[in-house]
Amino acid sequence: MCCLVLLCASSVARAADEPVPLIIEARDRTGEVDFHMETGVVTYTNGVTVRYGKAILSADQATINEATTEVLAVGHVRIQHDGQVWNGDRILYNFTTRQLATTEFRTGQRPFFVSGHGLESTITNHIYTTTNAVMTTDDYAEPGYTVHAKRITIFPGKRIEAKGATLWLGKVPIFYLPYMRRSLEYHPNFWTVTPGYRSLFGPYLLTAYHYHWSPELETALNLDYRLKRGPGVGPDIIWNSPKYGEGKFRYYFTRDDDPGLSPMLQQIPQNRQRVWFSHSATLRTNLTAKAVVRWQSDAQMTRDFFESEHRDNLQPSSFLELNQDWSNWNLNLYAQAQVNKFQETVERLPDVKLTGLRQELGQSPFYYDSESSVGYYRHVWPDIPTNSFYPFRPLPYEAARADTFHQILVPLNLFGWLNVAPRVGGRFTYYGEANGSGATTLEETRGVFNTGVEVSFKASRLWRHARSTLLDVDGLRHIIEPTINYTFVPRPNVTPNRLPQFDAELPSYWLLPITYPDYNAIDGIDSQNVLRFGLHNRLQTKREDGVDYLASWSLLTDWRLKPRANQTTFAHIYSDLDFKPRSWLHMEQITRYNPNQRRLQEMTHIATVHPSSAWSVSVGHRYRDKYEFGPDDFGTSLILSSVAVRFSENWAARATHQFEARDGRMEEQSYTLYRDMRSWTSALTFRFRENRAGRDDYTIAVTFSIKAFPRYGLGRDIDRPSLLLGGW
Repeated sequence: MCCLVLLCASSVARAADEPVPLIIEARDRTGEVDFHMETGVVTYTNGVTVRYGKAILSADQATINEATTEVLAVGHVRIQHDGQVWNGDRILYNFTTRQLATTEFRTGQRPFFVSGHGLESTITNHIYTTTNAVMTTDDYAEPGYTVHAKRITIFPGKRIEAKGATLWLGKVPIFYLPYMRRSLEYHPNFWTVTPGYRSLFGPYLLTAYHYHWSPELETALNLDYRLKRGPGVGPDIIWNSPKYGEGKFRYYFTRDDDPGLSPMLQQIPQNRQRVWFSHSATLRTNLTAKAVVRWQSDAQMTRDFFESEHRDNLQPSSFLELNQDWSNWNLNLYAQAQVNKFQETVERLPDVKLTGLRQELGQSPFYYDSESSVGYYRHVWPDIPTNSFYPFRPLPYEAARADTFHQILVPLNLFGWLNVAPRVGGRFTYYGEANGSGATTLEETRGVFNTGVEVSFKASRLWRHARSTLLDVDGLRHIIEPTINYTFVPRPNVTPNRLPQFDAELPSYWLLPITYPDYNAIDGIDSQNVLRFGLHNRLQTKREDGVDYLASWSLLTDWRLKPRANQTTFAHIYSDLDFKPRSWLHMEQITRYNPNQRRLQEMTHIATVHPSSAWSVSVGHRYRDKYEFGPDDFGTSLILSSVAVRFSENWAARATHQFEARDGRMEEQSYTLYRDMRSWTSALTFRFRENRAGRDDYTIAVTFSIKAFPRYGLGRDIDRPSLLLGGW
């Protein structure tokens, strides 16, 4: 008899006055049921499922004592209790005490796998002991190495203890361990090593030693060397305390032998460093705090040495935030300063905001929402030199601002199908006289009135007998949801050009919100008289995994009844189409069309084919018209591709390409070969970039990862391929 056990340390507390019922369900009505009235023992055959609270047991046969909740299960036994799962041929299990007994067994709780004889558990603390056991972290049927022990004790979710242990490589014993203890809560200490070559760095070696002090504290020391650029060092500290919160601290310093010039043609200093700190904590119920600091010595520090981080956030912010929630209200304090002198920042010293969530006013049909804020703000600019590229430098300014917005809505449902929600609101904002060398505004008081109505309905039709083998259709349901949102805001008594711009309206490829408080460019508020039309269609069908969509298509545009000087009557028309003709084929199209110039401004096509785990292909094209944001905007016509192939259980490969058709340049291409080496995985990656300015950049690197303690999360190398080159 063999049993596969997946353990985790979870338990369910039950109130004494609320007994948990034992629910028994026969999977096959043709099975036999034998019930003994005197003992209360019932036997099921031909499949049975037993539920006790969150615990579920299924087996081919089961003898159940309803009084003691003890079950003897035989044949394809599966027991699930929260995250704890048991599978085997014959298990004696008690739902109440969670006591388990079996003979030969195998158990797995990553990263450890154990097999042995005579598994027993104690009733009080769910500790499992076994004799003549074998343990490994190699998840193969015939592991490359094992630890043979006379006795192993398993503390689910906590640790594994072995006595009288011997390490074997294959079938050869290596050395004896009288006692061994391994934690299931945190990883042991280990090295990560990434050797490689990059044309900008020369040969390099990136290493880190990871030390896990406890489940709440993990540290790492980075020791890097790049032949052309020099050494780099820095510690990482990661903590996670249930009482004090969680956070990270990362510091890195490098003595760069060839830092080069910045985009503003300034010499980058040799001593380059950065600090990354974040901490978040729950101070009490519904009161949270978060602090973030992102400092670096120069603007190119993360671009040069932490590529993934740089791509994720080009302008990292540093702030302190306190947040208090109530049932219908939220109070937020946000403070932000300019930590990096090369970065444009709106300093908030601080910004306090009280938000009234949408709530019913008594028993009336009226609903109310609001947003009020007060703060002192300073708009500071990057510290850039004045030269031929930058003939002038913007000057800073600062001012106080107090803003309050209140709105009443009446959501109605007419005729049982039509949703109508009229609204009316007002905003009052006070601005203090601006100070600073760039100040141009005086003390102002602005009032804003807004009103509007949103109308929508949803209709559907079902074709039960629609069938299509080509499109994998089994029944079809069409859901259509048109919306019209009208907004009217008369011209405020103070226009944006007379106000300091801290929260201004920024250029966007997408339509900005037209309703308050979603429209949050407080200082850019101007007149509006606009109708926003939206149409959303969905086609659903039944497939193996349940209800799936065949197609989803959304259309959106604005009709400005009275456009401002910088607006046209009709906004761009936006289309977002998803088409999924098969469960393994997904196609997407995003389009932005300018009806005023009858010109296609933007279009994206992406098609992904993933028929099995053996291979997948993704191709796409992104087009954006030129000169939309000025004479230096040359647009783009980018062709993207990604191909992944799994040759066998041990070998796989991935290739990605990024080709700019506008000027015929292969901007980036990368190739990765993956190798599964039983307890390890490795990847050999080559990447080439054809730069428009400066030298071309090519990199080759090898990364290793222990399966038991994976270096990256599942799929992270796909989302962030620079990780395979030693990036963050």
